[in-house]
Amino acid sequence: MMAYDTGRGKAPLYRKENKTAYGFKGNRGDDYCNSRHTKQTRQDTLNEVSRLGMKGKVERGRDYTPLFRFLLSKVGKDWDEVHSEAVSRLDKKAPIFWMVAIHEAEKRELVCMSESAYWSGLYVDENNILQKVNPELTIHDIYPYCACCTHTFNGELVTNKYDDGKVKLSRSIQAL
Repeated sequence: MMAYDTGRGKAPLYRKENKTAYGFKGNRGDDYCNSRHTKQTRQDTLNEVSRLGMKGKVERGRDYTPLFRFLLSKVGKDWDEVHSEAVSRLDKKAPIFWMVAIHEAEKRELVCMSESAYWSGLYVDENNILQKVNPELTIHDIYPYCACCTHTFNGELVTNKYDDGKVKLSRSIQAL
């Protein structure tokens, strides 16, 4: 895991857990204490232990919202500079390319990062400048695909209400 450059004094472009989500409970995974008093025979227990491997450090709940906001703020800037700064402040490179298309075939107007969080798709043009795929797309053009979820576009709450007659967001455009 690559650490960000602490000497520059810049904050990382990710959060370890999305603690701002409604109902956050701190997904820590199963603990041994939740399964140790089950009714198993001694042989079952020995067989289970021999089948289990040791687990390394598990990454849970990375929130890359700061990265996506950073990339949107750098539209119109030189891609090499934007990329090098982003990489220096991230734990891994992959999340950059969830939103930024390098090749023409990868371009998407909208990129879905979670169940209901949508962001503008970005690409690198022929002059090596970071651009939006559809710069005219605004929050007023977005309609939720269901009435039960809270949808966001570029970090802002989608204010249009669910309507069966309108074109909806689609989960088929997900990046992950």
